[in-house]
Amino acid sequence: MAATNINRVVLTGNLTRDPELRALPSGTSVCDLRVACNTRRKNNQTGEWEDRPNYFNVKVWGAQGENASRFLSKGRPVAIDGRLEWREWEAQDGAKRQAVDIIADSVQFLGSREDPSGGFSGGGLAQGGEAPVVDDRDFQPTPVAGGGAGDDDIPF
Repeated sequence: MAATNINRVVLTGNLTRDPELRALPSGTSVCDLRVACNTRRKNNQTGEWEDRPNYFNVKVWGAQGENASRFLSKGRPVAIDGRLEWREWEAQDGAKRQAVDIIADSVQFLGSREDPSGGFSGGGLAQGGEAPVVDDRDFQPTPVAGGGAGDDDIPF
């Protein structure tokens, strides 16, 4: 029986630069993102925990990439769900080069455009070319009805 291969990446981090959108000769759009994710490690000399950044290249294809370019900017927190892709090429100097990229299947915009520092104050899933939509009513407390509590009073 053959083993099943799994190639899945899920990460959250902040953009280290503005998205770079380009079009291939075929007309397909691709957006390049650079995402920084911190890893906590213990410093053996001081005994203190330190955050050390890891940097990842992310490619977002098609309409979803166009939306990422339109709505994201440097410093903005994102959540990426995708897969790893290895590539190899020959540089102009003749040296062979290699890279591993994350190919995003979905990009979730975290935080709001006004607050690029983070948090979950807004954003939405940008899958299949959908622009992020925020419904602030989801974050407002539901008023409690007075009187008797029956099944019809339950707000869900």
